[in-house]
Amino acid sequence: MIEQDTIRLLRECDAGVKMGVESIEEVVDKIQSEDFRQVLVKSRRQHDELDREIQQLLSRYQDEGKDPNPMAKGMSWMKTHAMLMMKPSDQTIADLMTDGCNMGVKSLHKYLNEYKAADHSSKEVAKKLVNLEQELAVDIRSYL
Repeated sequence: MIEQDTIRLLRECDAGVKMGVESIEEVVDKIQSEDFRQVLVKSRRQHDELDREIQQLLSRYQDEGKDPNPMAKGMSWMKTHAMLMMKPSDQTIADLMTDGCNMGVKSLHKYLNEYKAADHSSKEVAKKLVNLEQELAVDIRSYL
């Protein structure tokens, strides 16, 4: 049970960190403010570092991880592009990114509750990802 929950939690973290990176990549070139852009570049770097940690943990279990849900990815892409067509601004991007961060935090807490038997290291990785998302949401509040 511990190993199964550990792998499942790590897979969700893998999908979450990939979704975060893809979301950042989707909007970073559309940002007007250099300061805002640097906040997202820094967050992208932190997500990449955490992704490497997740991949190392997954490799211990000979697991390849998980990609983000294609439906969630598609819906995110459509919402981002629709909102940016209606109102192309840093404020819109900050709003979209904040929503994404909040959804990620909510999902990760759900998985932490669901996979209670996961080992300590996988729970710590999930908590690191939660913290990354929460920090990003706080760091971009001034652009809302």
